[in-house]
Amino acid sequence: MSTKISLIGCGKMGSALLSGWLERFPDLEFGVVEPGQLSDALENKVLHKHSAEELAAYIKDCAAVILAVKPQIMSDVCIGLKPFLPSSALVLSIAAGQSLANFESYLSPDQPIVRAMPNTPAAIGQGMSVAIANAAVTEDQKNLAADLLGAAGLFEWVEDESLLNAVTAVSGSGPAYIFYFIEALEQAALEAGLPAPLATTLARQTVIGSAALAADQADTPAATLRENVTSPGGTTAAALDVLMNGEFQDILTKAILAAKNRGEELS
Repeated sequence: MSTKISLIGCGKMGSALLSGWLERFPDLEFGVVEPGQLSDALENKVLHKHSAEELAAYIKDCAAVILAVKPQIMSDVCIGLKPFLPSSALVLSIAAGQSLANFESYLSPDQPIVRAMPNTPAAIGQGMSVAIANAAVTEDQKNLAADLLGAAGLFEWVEDESLLNAVTAVSGSGPAYIFYFIEALEQAALEAGLPAPLATTLARQTVIGSAALAADQADTPAATLRENVTSPGGTTAAALDVLMNGEFQDILTKAILAAKNRGEELS
């Protein structure tokens, strides 16, 4: 199998994955098509940065072409790519909302295609990726996709594509919810009278430490971990009463369903 990989689109998600791949796979050759400027760290490591015009010559013997462009322009990108794309090359998409059927219509039902949803913690090897393959994908290609996505953190295959929009809503978009929670916790700390530097440190480290504890005690339900911190009638209980009576769970569920529905619209 060729050791050449083409990455089309190197924005936030593409850059997050590429930075990990360059560290983990020194024997693979990555060519990048990105109209914008790569970060200095990536610019110095990528062997080939191509214009769209140069892409045709590069991809003719690529093992895989990774599509990391916005869903709204995916059809145009695929249609432009189709005349040059080897019929045996793996196409790996990390775009939200675009279904396998969409890609098969843009390219061919016989094109090996994997639809995946990673998230941005992939940049530090702490990502979560879920994927589904079409019938044309070989075992070797599934292994390549699993290696690439697994290098960025945890990875799971699914057999039911309808799960991917929910995966996107929970995990793909999930880091934004966590960052928003950190923002809100920082602001609340300021309102409680803490100085800004300490508020920032406390908010971030509390989330980091809690996530690490949840990972370390993976067999313990989150509800049990919460209860372990909560003394009846104590300070934590007072705060949780506000969150629970304020319908925090309902608001979060509505947010997840809004993201899921938007993914379905993009499909």
